[in-house]
Parts: sequence; structure tokens; C-alpha cells
Amino acid sequence: MEKTNEKGPNDLEEQIDMLTKQKKYLQKKCREAGEAIIKQQGKYVALEKEYDKVCEERDNFERMLRNGNDTK
Repeated sequence: MEKTNEKGPNDLEEQIDMLTKQKKYLQKKCREAGEAIIKQQGKYVALEKEYDKVCEERDNFERMLRNGNDTK
């Protein structure tokens, strides 16, 4: 009874199959990460605009306070 070598073409086929699955998994995760980055960029832009508004309102408020003190 001769033992057959299990690491022949079948082993290469198994490796190819595993690598193909790994590639698909990594592509999926990269897409998910890309989507998350795009969402974060959108939030960043919105926060930046809000920050600019708050700074402008603060500047206007300070200006009003200074002008109010100058007239007294």
C-alpha cells in the first residue's frame, strides 16, 4: 500500500482558493474603510463650517461689546 502525496496540484488549488477568498475579503474591507473615510470627511467639512460660524458670531459679539463700551 503506497501512500499518495496530498501536496500536489490539489494543494496549489487550495492555496489559490484561499488566496482568492483573502483577496475578496481584503477588497471588501478596503471598500468599507473608504466609505468610512468619505463619511468622516463629510463630517469634518460640516464641523469646519460650524466652527467658522461660531468664530464669526463670537467676533461679532465681541465687536458689539466693544462698541457698546465706547459709547458710554
